[in-house]
Amino acid sequence: MPLGMYALRIVGNAEDADDIVQNAFIKAWQQICSGKDIENFKSFMYRVVRNDCISFLRNQKPAADLDNIPEVDEEVVDTSERDARIWRAIDDLPEKCRRVFLLSKRDGLSNQEIAEEMGISVKTVTNQMTKAFRRLRDALSSGKGSYRADVFFLPFL
Repeated sequence: MPLGMYALRIVGNAEDADDIVQNAFIKAWQQICSGKDIENFKSFMYRVVRNDCISFLRNQKPAADLDNIPEVDEEVVDTSERDARIWRAIDDLPEKCRRVFLLSKRDGLSNQEIAEEMGISVKTVTNQMTKAFRRLRDALSSGKGSYRADVFFLPFL
């Protein structure tokens, strides 16, 4: 999933990003099957994904500005891993809670608008947001690396 987040940031479309990552794994498999040694698999995969994203963009928009695509470095990998971890935590929220959270943070709806769209009370929206933040904070504060709850106030992934 971190590779998918990285590709998505470059190409801007989830389906295209998924295809690019799948092709990168096929290329890795072909390298391994041909007997070539891949010393740093993670680095190899990010490099292949980056190059395939650039090729994809060139084919889609021949005049695309490819100079703004960052080189693969530790910060890019860390950001992709962080984004993937956030999305996993969001996906793990109960359905109603996840929907309220995404309508608020991704779509920018007010609590009143969410309540009207979902046919629930504003108080329920508030409770679901509180529940979402608590669960996300708990999920993101455990495991490898610790992410503060204010990570959600970054421009939404």
